[in-house]
Amino acid sequence: MIRGFVARGWTARIGFLILVLATSLEASSADVSFSDWLATLRKDALASGVRASTLDAALTDIRPVPRVLELDRKQPEFTLTFQEYMTRVVPEARVQLGKQKLRDNRALLEEIGRKYGVQPRFIVAFWGIESDFGRLTGGFPVVESLATLAYDGRRSAFFRKELLNALKILDEGHIAPKTMIGSWAGAMGMFQFMPSSFLAYAVDYNGDGRKDLWNDRADGFASSANYLARSGWRPDQTWGRWVQAPKAVDPAVVGLGVKKTLSEWQAMGVRRQDGGDIPSRSDVTASLVFAEGPGSAAFLVYANYQTILKWNRSTFFAVAVGSLADRIGDG
Repeated sequence: MIRGFVARGWTARIGFLILVLATSLEASSADVSFSDWLATLRKDALASGVRASTLDAALTDIRPVPRVLELDRKQPEFTLTFQEYMTRVVPEARVQLGKQKLRDNRALLEEIGRKYGVQPRFIVAFWGIESDFGRLTGGFPVVESLATLAYDGRRSAFFRKELLNALKILDEGHIAPKTMIGSWAGAMGMFQFMPSSFLAYAVDYNGDGRKDLWNDRADGFASSANYLARSGWRPDQTWGRWVQAPKAVDPAVVGLGVKKTLSEWQAMGVRRQDGGDIPSRSDVTASLVFAEGPGSAAFLVYANYQTILKWNRSTFFAVAVGSLADRIGDG
C-alpha cells in the first residue's frame, strides 16, 4: 500500500514535470514573433537559392492557422479496429469506382506501368486510398499550414524543412502559391506527397515543364510509380495474400524479420484464406504478419508489402492497398 502510494506520487510528479517541460517547449515559439521567425526563414530560403520574387508571392501576409494547430493537437477518441478500418477504407463503392478508373485510364496506366515496372492496379489503389481518386486532396494552403506547424515548436525542425521544400517547388514553377493546396499537414495532390517526396519522386511525364500532381493524371500516375519503383517495387510479384495461420503458431516466426518460402509456410500449416493449399513455390519468400496480433487476420507478405510500408508505415494501410488492388484487378 505504501509503495503503491509512493509510486503514484512519483508518477504524478514526473507527469507534472513533463507537462511543464512540454508547455515550455510549445511556448518557446512565442519568444520570437511570427514575423521575425518568418524573416529568418526567408533569409534561409534565399540562401538555398529560392528567388526573392517567389518568397514575396508565397510569404506575404501569411499568418498561423489556428485550425491547423487544432487538428495537430487533436487526439482520436477511439482507435479503429482492423475490420472497421477496412470497411471504411476499402468499401465496395471504392472497389467499383477503382475498376472504372482502371478502365478509363487503362492505356496510360499500362504505358506507365511498363515504364516503371508497377502494376496499374496498385497505382489505382494508392490513388483511391490517398485521395478517393483525386476527389479529396485537402483544402489548406500548403505554405501557410507548414509555416504554422514549423513556427509552433512541437515538430518545428521537420515542418521547417518541408516548408523550405515547398518554397523550392514554387520556385521551380510547378504550381502557384494560391493553388498549392493540400492537407493540414502539408500533403499534396492526388497521391498526397509531402514536399520532400515531391522533390525526390515527382515526374513531369507529359513534358510540359511542370510536375502537376494536383490536376494532371499522367504526372500523378508516373510520380507514384516512380516512388514505388525507386523504393524497391518488384513487378514480378504481388503484395501478399490473406491466409489462415495455425492457432499454435510459434511467435518466433511471426514478423517481417523472418522470411520463409511458400513451401515452408505450407509445411508449417499456413493455408489460403479459403483453407486451400498455398502455391508450392520455393522461389518466393514471405513473412507472416497479423493485423492485430496472434489470432487476428493473418497475411503472408512479400517484398512489395515492405515497399508499401515505405510509403506509409502502417500494417492497416499496407493491407488496404494490397486488398484494394486485388479487388480492382487487372482483367
